[in-house]
Amino acid sequence: MEMTLTKSARPSVLLPMIIIGTLFFVFGFVTWLNGSLIPFLRIVCHLNEFQAMLVTFAFYIAYFVMALPMSRLLDRIGYKNGMVAGLGIMAFGSALFIPAALSTYYGMFLIALFVLATGLTILQTASNPYIVCIGPRESAAMRISIMGLVNKGAGVIVPLVFTAWILTGMDQYSPEALAALSAQDKEARIAELSARLVVPYIYMTLALLALLLFVKFSPLPEPDLQNNTDAQDPQHTEPARPSVLQYPQLVLGVIALFFYVGVEVIAGDTIGLYGQNLGVSNFGSLTSYTMMFMVLGYIVGVTCIPRYLSQARALQGSAVFGLCFTLGVMFGSSDSQQLSSWLFGWMGVPTVPDTVLFLALLGFANALVWPAIWPLALQGLGKHTATASAMLIMAIAGGALLPLVYGYFAEHSGNSQLAYWIMLPCYAVILYYAFRGHKKRHW
Repeated sequence: MEMTLTKSARPSVLLPMIIIGTLFFVFGFVTWLNGSLIPFLRIVCHLNEFQAMLVTFAFYIAYFVMALPMSRLLDRIGYKNGMVAGLGIMAFGSALFIPAALSTYYGMFLIALFVLATGLTILQTASNPYIVCIGPRESAAMRISIMGLVNKGAGVIVPLVFTAWILTGMDQYSPEALAALSAQDKEARIAELSARLVVPYIYMTLALLALLLFVKFSPLPEPDLQNNTDAQDPQHTEPARPSVLQYPQLVLGVIALFFYVGVEVIAGDTIGLYGQNLGVSNFGSLTSYTMMFMVLGYIVGVTCIPRYLSQARALQGSAVFGLCFTLGVMFGSSDSQQLSSWLFGWMGVPTVPDTVLFLALLGFANALVWPAIWPLALQGLGKHTATASAMLIMAIAGGALLPLVYGYFAEHSGNSQLAYWIMLPCYAVILYYAFRGHKKRHW
């Protein structure tokens, strides 16, 4: 038996897909705003490279801390009400950015990011099993890829909007320009820059509240996640095991997902900081480059899985591409822009140094990892699906810890380019899971 929606909801798959797709757009908009916030807050709060990466730590550690409590909340109040609660918490977190921007206090920004991510934790814990269960297991990665297109589409848009709205006239905030000012004038100019966040976050808060009302009064059905074993799985007749830790495909999947989210965040959220270090003028919008390549990867997933490409094969290719592009970041030229000129410069898109392009190309390598790991890890979990989903969500903590490790090596080595070596062992773990780890059914 496959994990399915309740019987009354089976004929109407389109509406849940639209609602969950809207939520995935919100995930992307809020999550990938961090890539633009990091270089912005580095200026506003006078941060070094390691301190700036606390943005990703505060945001992604919430998934680890709150995933299991939020899964219990979902069991108690239901998935739909849980989504409503998540949107309410996100709206509160968004509102906290207003006093943070007015005070320019970095700690308040980090608290706001943690609260915002807590709301996202509920939404992620509820929505990912929905997408897995809404149709056949073998095409689950394709459905998650559709959600990924929506999510990363938001990731393409938000850095461009943030740059156009917030990061205009940044030449007056360069270290040289600020150094020429008196201490009082410098603080006044920094406060003026920080205050630019107030109006956008007022709008974001109102949008989240409107979405809360939309979900609250929508006819979104409750999912039935009790029967999650796959008829294609030779273990489907086996009785449920006492603990989720007795399922190697899940435990190894959680580990692989931890390293995946780490490299995804490094690729998406440090590219602006790295571009800023290289003197790239449009550093605030560089996250859009990573997201655009990620969108291309999701298009491959939507069109090729499962017809031409199995979920396991997609994961294998992703790991190999990740290793190759990481080597390109480490050893490519930071002076040449030939690769980006050849790829998209002829379309009028601003070109970037080759190493920045390889960092953006990691978006393509990363695109199908999340869609492939989820169905492979949840296969055969049965009644343990809800707890297993929470464990997979907890793996998002990789996005909190690994960027900090990168920031530490970049800061202390003085070479932010070679510090990307941290991604090589991460892709090696994903490669192992793609070839062998997901097949294990017993320790």
